[in-house]
Amino acid sequence: MDYYDLLGVKKGASDSEIKAAYRKQALQWHPDRNKSPEAATKFKEINKAYEALSDKQKREKYDQFGKDVYERGGFGGAGGGQQQGPFNYTYSSNYGGQSPFENVDFGGTDPFEIFEQFFGFGGAGGRTRKRRDVYQVELTFNEAVHGVEKETVIKGKKHSMKIPAGVDDGMKIRFSDFDVLVHVRPDAHFRREGQDVYVEKLVTFPLVVLGGEVSVETLDGTVTLRIRPGTKSGTTVRLRGRGIVYPQQSHRGDLYVVYTVEIPEKISHKAHQLLSDLQKEFSSGT
Repeated sequence: MDYYDLLGVKKGASDSEIKAAYRKQALQWHPDRNKSPEAATKFKEINKAYEALSDKQKREKYDQFGKDVYERGGFGGAGGGQQQGPFNYTYSSNYGGQSPFENVDFGGTDPFEIFEQFFGFGGAGGRTRKRRDVYQVELTFNEAVHGVEKETVIKGKKHSMKIPAGVDDGMKIRFSDFDVLVHVRPDAHFRREGQDVYVEKLVTFPLVVLGGEVSVETLDGTVTLRIRPGTKSGTTVRLRGRGIVYPQQSHRGDLYVVYTVEIPEKISHKAHQLLSDLQKEFSSGT
Protein backbone atom coordinates (compact mmCIF):
# COMPACT_ATOMS: atom_id res chain seq x y z
CA MET A 1 0.00 0.00 0.00
CA ASP A 2 1.22 3.53 -0.74
CA TYR A 3 2.98 5.09 2.27
CA TYR A 4 0.99 8.31 1.98
CA ASP A 5 -2.27 6.34 1.98
CA LEU A 6 -1.11 4.36 5.03
CA LEU A 7 -0.72 7.58 7.01
CA GLY A 8 -3.81 9.18 5.48
CA VAL A 9 -2.08 12.22 3.99
CA LYS A 10 -1.64 13.65 0.50
CA LYS A 11 1.66 13.40 -1.37
CA GLY A 12 2.44 17.07 -0.80
CA ALA A 13 1.82 16.93 2.96
CA SER A 14 4.10 19.00 5.20
CA ASP A 15 6.41 17.47 7.82
CA SER A 16 4.06 18.53 10.62
CA GLU A 17 1.06 16.98 8.84
CA ILE A 18 2.97 13.72 8.42
CA LYS A 19 3.94 13.69 12.10
CA ALA A 20 0.38 14.37 13.21
CA ALA A 21 -1.02 11.70 10.88
CA TYR A 22 1.57 9.17 12.04
CA ARG A 23 0.74 9.80 15.69
CA LYS A 24 -2.99 9.34 15.04
CA GLN A 25 -2.47 6.07 13.17
CA ALA A 26 0.01 4.76 15.74
CA LEU A 27 -2.42 5.49 18.56
CA GLN A 28 -5.12 3.59 16.72
CA TRP A 29 -3.06 0.50 15.81
CA HIS A 30 -0.64 0.13 18.72
CA PRO A 31 -0.89 -3.56 19.77
CA ASP A 32 -1.04 -2.63 23.45
CA ARG A 33 -4.30 -0.78 22.78
CA ASN A 34 -5.69 -2.46 19.66
CA LYS A 35 -6.29 -6.19 20.20
CA SER A 36 -7.34 -7.01 16.63
CA PRO A 37 -5.26 -9.73 14.87
CA GLU A 38 -3.99 -7.33 12.22
CA ALA A 39 -2.87 -4.61 14.68
CA ALA A 40 0.80 -5.67 14.93
CA THR A 41 1.21 -5.90 11.14
CA LYS A 42 -0.58 -2.62 10.57
CA PHE A 43 1.51 -0.92 13.24
CA LYS A 44 4.75 -2.05 11.57
CA GLU A 45 3.54 -0.81 8.18
CA ILE A 46 2.63 2.58 9.63
CA ASN A 47 6.06 2.98 11.22
CA LYS A 48 7.81 1.92 8.01
CA ALA A 49 5.81 4.54 6.12
CA TYR A 50 6.64 7.21 8.68
CA GLU A 51 10.35 6.46 8.58
CA ALA A 52 10.38 6.85 4.80
CA LEU A 53 8.33 10.06 4.72
CA SER A 54 9.83 11.79 7.78
CA ASP A 55 13.36 11.76 6.35
CA LYS A 56 13.90 14.25 3.52
CA GLN A 57 16.33 12.12 1.50
CA LYS A 58 14.36 8.91 1.96
CA ARG A 59 11.15 10.69 1.04
CA GLU A 60 12.71 12.00 -2.18
CA LYS A 61 13.81 8.48 -3.11
CA TYR A 62 10.39 7.10 -2.28
CA ASP A 63 8.65 9.75 -4.39
CA GLN A 64 10.96 8.90 -7.28
CA PHE A 65 11.19 5.10 -7.11
CA GLY A 66 8.34 3.96 -4.84
CA LYS A 67 8.55 1.71 -1.80
CA ASP A 68 10.30 -1.14 -3.63
CA VAL A 69 13.59 0.66 -3.10
CA TYR A 70 13.16 0.06 0.65
CA GLU A 71 11.21 -3.18 0.80
CA ARG A 72 14.21 -5.38 -0.09
CA GLY A 73 16.36 -4.37 2.85
CA GLY A 74 14.28 -1.97 4.83
CA PHE A 75 15.65 0.91 6.85
CA GLY A 76 16.59 -1.09 9.88
CA GLY A 77 19.21 -3.47 8.51
CA ALA A 78 20.30 -6.47 10.56
CA GLY A 79 20.00 -6.83 14.28
CA GLY A 80 17.92 -8.27 17.08
CA GLY A 81 15.16 -5.74 16.66
CA GLN A 82 13.50 -4.00 13.74
CA GLN A 83 14.07 -0.32 13.02
CA GLN A 84 10.58 1.09 12.63
CA GLY A 85 9.88 4.81 12.83
CA PRO A 86 11.96 6.77 15.36
CA PHE A 87 12.63 3.74 17.57
CA ASN A 88 13.63 0.07 17.67
CA TYR A 89 11.33 -2.64 18.85
CA THR A 90 10.76 -6.38 18.88
CA TYR A 91 7.38 -8.04 18.98
CA SER A 92 6.28 -11.44 20.18
CA SER A 93 2.84 -12.92 20.71
CA ASN A 94 4.09 -14.78 23.81
CA TYR A 95 5.65 -12.36 26.25
CA GLY A 96 4.65 -13.70 29.63
CA GLY A 97 1.74 -11.32 29.98
CA GLN A 98 3.96 -8.24 29.73
CA SER A 99 3.99 -5.63 27.00
CA PRO A 100 6.47 -6.53 24.21
CA PHE A 101 7.53 -2.88 24.02
CA GLU A 102 10.10 -1.53 26.45
CA ASN A 103 9.85 1.98 27.85
CA VAL A 104 12.40 4.65 26.97
CA ASP A 105 13.53 7.67 28.94
CA PHE A 106 12.33 11.26 28.64
CA GLY A 107 14.78 13.80 27.26
CA GLY A 108 16.49 14.58 23.99
CA THR A 109 15.02 16.44 21.06
CA ASP A 110 12.82 13.78 19.43
CA PRO A 111 9.23 15.16 19.53
CA PHE A 112 7.90 11.61 19.82
CA GLU A 113 9.81 10.65 22.95
CA ILE A 114 6.93 11.28 25.30
CA PHE A 115 4.69 9.37 22.91
CA GLU A 116 7.11 6.43 23.07
CA GLN A 117 6.99 6.57 26.85
CA PHE A 118 3.21 6.52 27.04
CA PHE A 119 2.91 3.44 24.90
CA GLY A 120 6.04 1.52 25.80
CA PHE A 121 8.15 1.65 22.63
CA GLY A 122 11.45 0.01 23.22
CA GLY A 123 15.17 0.26 23.47
CA ALA A 124 17.70 -0.90 20.91
CA GLY A 125 18.68 -4.52 20.42
CA GLY A 126 15.69 -5.94 22.31
CA ARG A 127 17.60 -5.96 25.63
CA THR A 128 15.63 -6.74 28.77
CA ARG A 129 15.23 -4.13 31.48
CA LYS A 130 14.33 -4.56 35.12
CA ARG A 131 10.63 -4.54 35.74
CA ARG A 132 9.54 -1.19 37.17
CA ASP A 133 6.91 -0.32 39.74
CA VAL A 134 3.70 1.02 38.21
CA TYR A 135 1.31 3.30 40.09
CA GLN A 136 -2.02 4.77 39.05
CA VAL A 137 -3.26 8.33 39.06
CA GLU A 138 -6.81 9.52 38.45
CA LEU A 139 -7.29 12.84 36.69
CA THR A 140 -10.29 14.96 35.92
CA PHE A 141 -10.99 15.77 32.28
CA ASN A 142 -9.64 19.31 32.74
CA GLU A 143 -6.47 18.11 34.48
CA ALA A 144 -5.75 15.75 31.58
CA VAL A 145 -6.44 18.45 29.00
CA HIS A 146 -4.45 21.27 30.57
CA GLY A 147 -1.83 19.37 32.58
CA VAL A 148 -1.40 19.27 36.35
CA GLU A 149 1.19 18.75 39.08
CA LYS A 150 0.36 16.07 41.64
CA GLU A 151 2.00 15.50 45.02
CA THR A 152 2.17 11.91 46.26
CA VAL A 153 4.07 9.71 48.71
CA ILE A 154 5.63 6.49 47.37
CA LYS A 155 7.61 4.18 49.64
CA GLY A 156 7.81 6.88 52.27
CA LYS A 157 9.18 9.51 49.89
CA LYS A 158 7.33 12.58 48.68
CA HIS A 159 7.20 12.94 44.90
CA SER A 160 6.00 15.75 42.68
CA MET A 161 4.58 14.44 39.41
CA LYS A 162 4.19 16.87 36.52
CA ILE A 163 1.52 15.47 34.24
CA PRO A 164 1.81 17.07 30.77
CA ALA A 165 -1.19 18.55 29.02
CA GLY A 166 -2.99 16.26 26.59
CA VAL A 167 -2.60 12.87 28.28
CA ASP A 168 -5.38 10.37 27.71
CA ASP A 169 -6.92 7.49 29.64
CA GLY A 170 -4.66 4.43 29.61
CA MET A 171 -1.42 6.29 28.90
CA LYS A 172 1.68 5.42 30.91
CA ILE A 173 4.23 8.05 31.94
CA ARG A 174 7.73 7.14 33.00
CA PHE A 175 9.40 8.97 35.84
CA SER A 176 12.91 8.38 37.20
CA ASP A 177 12.00 5.64 39.68
CA PHE A 178 8.55 4.42 38.64
CA ASP A 179 5.84 4.47 35.99
CA VAL A 180 2.40 6.07 36.32
CA LEU A 181 -0.69 4.72 34.57
CA VAL A 182 -3.20 7.50 33.87
CA HIS A 183 -6.95 7.17 34.33
CA VAL A 184 -9.11 10.08 33.16
CA ARG A 185 -12.66 10.58 34.39
CA PRO A 186 -15.16 11.38 31.63
CA ASP A 187 -16.64 14.86 31.39
CA ALA A 188 -20.35 15.63 31.44
CA HIS A 189 -20.08 18.25 28.70
CA PHE A 190 -17.19 17.27 26.42
CA ARG A 191 -16.66 13.89 24.75
CA ARG A 192 -13.10 13.02 23.84
CA GLU A 193 -11.82 10.90 20.95
CA GLY A 194 -8.03 10.98 21.02
CA GLN A 195 -7.06 14.63 20.79
CA ASP A 196 -10.39 15.61 19.20
CA VAL A 197 -13.32 16.83 21.30
CA TYR A 198 -17.07 16.70 20.61
CA VAL A 199 -19.65 18.95 22.24
CA GLU A 200 -23.41 18.87 21.75
CA LYS A 201 -25.16 22.23 21.42
CA LEU A 202 -28.91 22.43 21.87
CA VAL A 203 -30.55 24.96 19.56
CA THR A 204 -34.16 26.03 19.20
CA PHE A 205 -36.37 25.24 16.23
CA PRO A 206 -36.85 28.93 15.27
CA LEU A 207 -33.06 29.43 15.33
CA VAL A 208 -32.30 26.61 12.88
CA VAL A 209 -35.15 27.73 10.61
CA LEU A 210 -34.37 31.43 10.61
CA GLY A 211 -30.63 31.33 11.31
CA GLY A 212 -28.75 33.41 13.83
CA GLU A 213 -25.93 33.23 16.36
CA VAL A 214 -25.28 30.85 19.22
CA SER A 215 -22.68 30.76 22.01
CA VAL A 216 -20.70 27.53 22.38
CA GLU A 217 -18.43 26.54 25.26
CA THR A 218 -14.98 25.29 24.18
CA LEU A 219 -11.87 24.19 26.05
CA ASP A 220 -10.58 27.77 25.84
CA GLY A 221 -13.75 29.67 26.65
CA THR A 222 -16.94 30.63 24.88
CA VAL A 223 -17.11 31.34 21.14
CA THR A 224 -19.96 32.67 19.00
CA LEU A 225 -20.96 30.66 15.95
CA ARG A 226 -23.34 31.65 13.19
CA ILE A 227 -26.10 29.21 12.25
CA ARG A 228 -27.32 29.23 8.69
CA PRO A 229 -31.07 29.23 8.00
CA GLY A 230 -32.32 25.70 7.43
CA THR A 231 -29.65 23.99 9.51
CA LYS A 232 -30.61 20.38 10.26
CA SER A 233 -30.38 18.63 13.60
CA GLY A 234 -27.13 16.65 13.72
CA THR A 235 -25.18 19.19 11.66
CA THR A 236 -21.55 19.19 12.80
CA VAL A 237 -19.23 22.20 12.73
CA ARG A 238 -15.46 21.66 12.91
CA LEU A 239 -13.32 24.15 14.82
CA ARG A 240 -9.79 23.37 13.64
CA GLY A 241 -7.10 23.43 16.33
CA ARG A 242 -9.58 23.89 19.18
CA GLY A 243 -9.17 20.36 20.52
CA ILE A 244 -6.62 18.88 22.94
CA VAL A 245 -2.91 19.48 22.57
CA TYR A 246 -0.64 16.55 21.77
CA PRO A 247 1.68 15.90 24.75
CA GLN A 248 4.78 18.14 24.60
CA GLN A 249 3.75 19.64 21.27
CA SER A 250 1.97 22.77 20.12
CA HIS A 251 -0.17 20.85 17.63
CA ARG A 252 -3.78 20.32 18.72
CA GLY A 253 -6.72 18.24 17.69
CA ASP A 254 -10.04 19.70 16.57
CA LEU A 255 -13.29 20.51 18.33
CA TYR A 256 -16.58 19.42 16.76
CA VAL A 257 -19.85 21.15 17.62
CA VAL A 258 -22.92 18.99 16.98
CA TYR A 259 -26.20 20.90 16.71
CA THR A 260 -29.24 19.20 18.21
CA VAL A 261 -32.68 20.76 17.85
CA GLU A 262 -34.26 21.15 21.26
CA ILE A 263 -37.89 20.00 21.55
CA PRO A 264 -39.55 21.52 24.65
CA GLU A 265 -41.78 19.27 26.73
CA LYS A 266 -44.14 22.12 27.60
CA ILE A 267 -44.96 25.32 25.73
CA SER A 268 -47.08 28.38 26.50
CA HIS A 269 -50.51 28.97 25.02
CA LYS A 270 -49.08 31.67 22.77
CA ALA A 271 -46.34 29.38 21.49
CA HIS A 272 -48.91 26.67 20.86
CA GLN A 273 -50.99 29.07 18.79
CA LEU A 274 -47.95 30.21 16.80
CA LEU A 275 -46.96 26.62 16.04
CA SER A 276 -50.53 25.80 15.00
CA ASP A 277 -50.49 28.75 12.60
CA LEU A 278 -47.10 27.61 11.29
CA GLN A 279 -48.42 24.10 10.71
CA LYS A 280 -51.35 25.49 8.72
CA GLU A 281 -48.91 27.60 6.72
CA PHE A 282 -46.84 24.53 5.83
CA SER A 283 -49.94 22.49 5.02
CA SER A 284 -51.27 25.13 2.64
CA GLY A 285 -48.02 25.12 0.70
CA THR A 286 -47.91 28.93 0.51
